Amino acid sequence: MPTIVVDVMPKAELLDPQGKAVSGAFARLGIQDFSQVRIGKRFELTVDGEVTDAVLAEARRVAEEVLSNSVIEDVVGVSVDGAEVRA
Repeated sequence: MPTIVVDVMPKAELLDPQGKAVSGAFARLGIQDFSQVRIGKRFELTVDGEVTDAVLAEARRVAEEVLSNSVIEDVVGVSVDGAEVRA
């Protein structure tokens, strides 16, 4: 069964407190290779059958209307079986 993956991230202009906490933990652990951490959400939508254009359009609609909060988050990607399909 194919899977549609939706990635949602906080808007770039907003503070990401979880990312800040992880970034601080990296510093305390001596990990210095990364200048910033941002934490988002990943949704995996399993499809019974083939991923048609209509199914993909419905996944994009659901991503924008249900899976993300458009005030503070952006849908940054939609992929089918690992093939990027940009939202």
